[in-house]
Amino acid sequence: MSGRHVEDLLRDLAPQVLGLLVRRHGQFDAAEDAVQEALLAAAMQWPERGVPDNPRAWLLTVAGRRLTDEWRSERARRDREVAVAVREPAYATVAPAADEEPPAGDDTLTLLFLCCHPALARSAQVALTLRAVGGLTTAQIARAHLVPEATMSQRIRRAKQRIEAAGARFRMPSPGERDERLRTVLQVLYLIFNEGYTASGGPDLHRADLTAEAIRLARTLHQLLPDDGEVSGLLALMLLTDSHRAARTGPTGELVPLAEQDRDRWDAAAIAEGIALVTEALTWSPPGPYQLQAAIAAVHAEASSAELTDWPQILALYRLLARIAPNPMITLNQAVAVAMVDGPRAGLALLAPLDADDRIAGHHRLAAVRAHLLELAGEPRAARAAYLAAARGTTSLPEQRYLELRAARLATPTSPGVPRREPR
Repeated sequence: MSGRHVEDLLRDLAPQVLGLLVRRHGQFDAAEDAVQEALLAAAMQWPERGVPDNPRAWLLTVAGRRLTDEWRSERARRDREVAVAVREPAYATVAPAADEEPPAGDDTLTLLFLCCHPALARSAQVALTLRAVGGLTTAQIARAHLVPEATMSQRIRRAKQRIEAAGARFRMPSPGERDERLRTVLQVLYLIFNEGYTASGGPDLHRADLTAEAIRLARTLHQLLPDDGEVSGLLALMLLTDSHRAARTGPTGELVPLAEQDRDRWDAAAIAEGIALVTEALTWSPPGPYQLQAAIAAVHAEASSAELTDWPQILALYRLLARIAPNPMITLNQAVAVAMVDGPRAGLALLAPLDADDRIAGHHRLAAVRAHLLELAGEPRAARAAYLAAARGTTSLPEQRYLELRAARLATPTSPGVPRREPR
């Protein structure tokens, strides 16, 4: 098995093994450290020696032994015996032998809700779940939250310790508790999906393993809560967005923007499922942010060409979305819709206040959207500068190359494709 296939398998198995260890032994922090060591051992051994017949049992055995070694070392350091069997963490059960065959069930969803424990601040809930369930690195999570990596590392460590101190039980929460944590769970799944759909760094535009995991967890959540409109909306949004994946890159991996994509390559089955989900949800559920974003994605999906996109309907949906869930990323996307309906200068005016918003002022996407609208407005020199600023701000190589190419095309005022009038 290739190294990439091993990596994909380990990403699938990691939250399952962590869930089993936490269920058996408690001690979230120690359990995650043990799982990370087991994953490292597997990544080094499996590509050469082959994947074991039962890879999850292998990981559980190695991680369990790592925990046992850690406990023995701690006892020796303290010069006293602390029998693990009589320790009673609030969410522990009696620990079976480390090499015992693990149960067939998947604890990933339970782990997801545990990471969203109410004892944690919202930012800590999101960060911990991305780390423990989504498998993102600390650096990736830090970039998603626009904070330094060291700050995020401390946040995750404190979150794990806080869960321990709160005496959380490793079980699905009661219906009342579940409702309190659900919005955070949805936010986490959305962030995992977004990191997979447009990777924050590296040579590849996509990380299909992350988008697939986010969709899988969203499906599981939808099966658990079929009557929650926002759960349906999130799953629909993921399906509709991911349906473009095959058309988003060209032969050499270059980024292809939405307006230039070959729509025959879009996943028709995913589009049909997504449209059905959001259409049904909107008939009986008050519209929430995920449903509205899914509705916008559905309008794009229903257009047979970029020219036939119903931009007035998209703008109306963005205006409603901005009222019920205002945030700078919504404003950024709304500015594009405004530009397509009322002209690029109207869109640029909507972007102006974002320069003073610390949440997005330094983000490369703000510069990229501004560059696009400046290009539409017939200002190639300013657009080129904005494209280059956006390219400097992203660590995604496909995005960098795309933005630099756009800038290169605007190197002279006579570059082809630069409009001289604002499109209406």
